[in-house]
Amino acid sequence: MRIGAPGGLGYTYLTPMERATKQRALDRLHRRGFLAAAAFFPLAAPAQQPPPAEPPVRRDWSQPQGYPDPDIVAADPRFPKYIIFNTPLQRLHTGDFWTEGPAWNGTGRYLVWSDIPNNLQRRWLEEDGHVSVFRNPSGFSNGNTFDYQGRQVSCEHGNRRVARYEPDGTVTTIADRYNGKRLNSPNDVVVHPSGAIYFTDPPYGILGDYEGYRAEPELKEAVYRVDPAGGRVTLLTDEIDRPNGLCFSPDYKLLYVTDTGKGANVKVWEVTGDGALRNGRAFASPGGDGIRCDVDGNIWSASSPGVRIIAPSGEVIGTIRLPETCGNVCFGGGRRNRLFMTASRSLYAIYVGVKGAHIA
Repeated sequence: MRIGAPGGLGYTYLTPMERATKQRALDRLHRRGFLAAAAFFPLAAPAQQPPPAEPPVRRDWSQPQGYPDPDIVAADPRFPKYIIFNTPLQRLHTGDFWTEGPAWNGTGRYLVWSDIPNNLQRRWLEEDGHVSVFRNPSGFSNGNTFDYQGRQVSCEHGNRRVARYEPDGTVTTIADRYNGKRLNSPNDVVVHPSGAIYFTDPPYGILGDYEGYRAEPELKEAVYRVDPAGGRVTLLTDEIDRPNGLCFSPDYKLLYVTDTGKGANVKVWEVTGDGALRNGRAFASPGGDGIRCDVDGNIWSASSPGVRIIAPSGEVIGTIRLPETCGNVCFGGGRRNRLFMTASRSLYAIYVGVKGAHIA
């Protein structure tokens, strides 16, 4: 039996007798919650190098799984408070080619996400779990969010733009050029309470004809901001090799951005009063793909083998293991305490012990 987990902490191995004793104790603690169990099972001391991540437990997703779920792995004493002992890790949908960009609509009580290669978006209804095609074609959309007026904002590889879908069905192009040159393939997007829109622009959608249309890049990869008043597009930073996922801290004073290129980490900047970025620094490594922040300032980072939870101080404190590579995450549900995860061909969800910091 292994105590400890991937993400920066080592392992402790128990003898068969110790394992049997602790298993009996865990059975007695069955109804007392994961926090009590975590207190009983001391975590291993930090190791110099993180051990290789273990694959998720093999399971039949059509059958119930016992509690606590074996694929929720604590790596630090700070993590058990975010675990709900008796909640299932669920696969809500499967069959897509590459799922991305989950975004929660609180008014409609539904989740939208992208299936990039199939050039469509799907919608999952909270009321009955019904899944349907939401937008087809979708411009090979990737990241999605909703603004403070409830309008959907999407990053579209095929159209090489950030677009907003208005309530009357019309589409507004938010950004498709910078200094007269075409954007590469906007990847992910977040909105600020001021109305400003921040997005990343790596070249993934123009590298081939699978998730967009092959083309030569006209701009260096960068992070941009769209002014809420005049719509002016401002380059914030091009220091990242392949900027990908991004999210704000709960107070909007920090912006986190993942690098899926040579850096393979998460960087963080201070957000100034006029919306610019300053004092960029490395925040956590390894990084991930899409990211979201909770109200306590933890970063939930889509990665392999699932989702890494990174404390505000930069340490990985826990992992939710999935059988597929996770591309993006978001918080949703009526209380924003349900984590939705788009992973390879599927959509997963789990309730957690903390709320998402932002609206989508």
